[in-house]
Amino acid sequence: MAILRSISHSRTGRQYGKRICLAIAFLIIFSINLVGAAEESLQIRLNTIGYPLNCEKKASIAAACTNFAVVRAADGSSVFTGKVTGPILDPDTQEQLCTADFSALEQPGEYQLDVPGVGRSAPFRIAADVYRDPFSTVMLGMYLWRCGTAVSATYHGQTFAHDPCHTNDAWLDFVGGGHTHKDGTKGWHDAGDYNKYTVNAGITVGTMLCAWEDFEPQIRKVRLQIPESGGALPDFLAEVKWELDWVLTMQADDGSVYHKVSTKRFGPFIMPEKETEDRYFTPWGSEATALFAGMTAQAARIYRPYDRAFADRCLKAAQKSYQFLKAHPEFHRSDRVDVRTGSYEIRETGEISGRLNGIPNNRLWAEAELWETTGSPDVLRDLETRIRTINSKVNFEFDWDEVKDLGLMRYSLSQRPGRDPGVVTLVRSNLLAVADETVRTGRQHAYASPIGSLYNWGYNGFVARQTMILMVADRLTRTENRPEYRAACQDALNFIFGRNYYCRSFVTGVGFRPPMHPHDRRSGADNIVDPWPGYLVSGPNSKATSWKDDQGDARSNEIAINWNAALVYALAASLPDATKTNWRPVSTQVPR
Repeated sequence: MAILRSISHSRTGRQYGKRICLAIAFLIIFSINLVGAAEESLQIRLNTIGYPLNCEKKASIAAACTNFAVVRAADGSSVFTGKVTGPILDPDTQEQLCTADFSALEQPGEYQLDVPGVGRSAPFRIAADVYRDPFSTVMLGMYLWRCGTAVSATYHGQTFAHDPCHTNDAWLDFVGGGHTHKDGTKGWHDAGDYNKYTVNAGITVGTMLCAWEDFEPQIRKVRLQIPESGGALPDFLAEVKWELDWVLTMQADDGSVYHKVSTKRFGPFIMPEKETEDRYFTPWGSEATALFAGMTAQAARIYRPYDRAFADRCLKAAQKSYQFLKAHPEFHRSDRVDVRTGSYEIRETGEISGRLNGIPNNRLWAEAELWETTGSPDVLRDLETRIRTINSKVNFEFDWDEVKDLGLMRYSLSQRPGRDPGVVTLVRSNLLAVADETVRTGRQHAYASPIGSLYNWGYNGFVARQTMILMVADRLTRTENRPEYRAACQDALNFIFGRNYYCRSFVTGVGFRPPMHPHDRRSGADNIVDPWPGYLVSGPNSKATSWKDDQGDARSNEIAINWNAALVYALAASLPDATKTNWRPVSTQVPR
């Protein structure tokens, strides 16, 4: 449209009318041809971001074919040729899929896959730093989620901004404080809505701080587009601290932790500063308290080299909530009040494996992080007792409602002395068993998704989060040369960025044909065509073919901080030189 505006407004007068009409006609014909080419290319499904060096590079082709070539995007010259394998039937989509394997191509550049009789794929890169920009963009999405402040960032020439919002968070009416105010500002908006939920903050902060501990040298090299960039805190930790500053306001005087800060009902699709309804703290829950203790204990360890006072505050808060949990061992839901937004209620039905009487094991993560931070033998005793109680069971997939996998991973990789060798062996064995199951699942799935056909709400988030278990397995077997774990991590990113049934990236503003209509109030209210960038949408729900790029479809097209955090981890694991990262022993002792 910009070209058309330039043609129609650069000159005036009848003598140019014919020329303008011819130009418009040419553009229409050219556009039709492009659409046709794009439709053909949709049968060639690959990672439209690209591939790092020294990794498997594969594409799925939903058409009959025999040969393929990798050609330079600039001039079409061939650099690699090969024969496809297959076809095989994808039972999830009923497609016959061939596979093109060009893993041997290691020359950096921008390419397309050319399949005779089918067409050419979307362009993709091969480069060591292929995931640097996507990582930066997904972190930009985290910044743009900030609550309690104005935000503004320019992405691909378009500015995304809103004025200060929710600066009066929040009221104590539902937690016994009467209509009085307590500071509950800052934090990130949770998802497509503007509320803030402690349990989802837990898995989000925990995942992102794991990324920092696992890949700090690589993450440090990526400068983020945030106001604090270049300050005393590393950029990445400065962004996470914005969430933690809010999280710390959620603790009550007795150590219990409020479940959420929220309006009474979901608001309409308006900009955040336009949402002026009162927002309230809601009653405490045992799982909100457990996840609070886990993330603040982890933060105390990580922030200590940069901000001792903040680290002390986090540790004191973690210990206070831990003591509250010991005094209240029962499972306690957040009491129902007249606030009907995201419930984030913990299931008690035994749907999650490894639970005892249906009760979640989130306290395990709190204990693991507090022990790792302090080295307390009393906390270690509590932790290992809980691990034995669940027989060290590791879940194949996990999310905000059951985060014990975070605790088991922390325990298995710790360098602290004093652990029971038998418990360590069993935990590591179970982690490797789940990682091996993940590898097998990806190999059996037509698009190599590491969680296969488990099409639940947040499918793409589970795909990304599975890389955490795979990377633990990679560390535990570092001396055994087991490349399959990192290959499965790459497969997860391949799926998210285009090797899927839709031949589309699932991240707004990134890759080929990304989502344009996410379930996101800002994107729906700002009068800008493009959605806010850097957000992983939920993905297929109930079946492989169910995803729709529809703003109204919250089940398959919403965005959420926990899914973005999982993608942050997966991308960090693929930043340049991340393959050389080893787990570092604890080097900073902190008070017990």
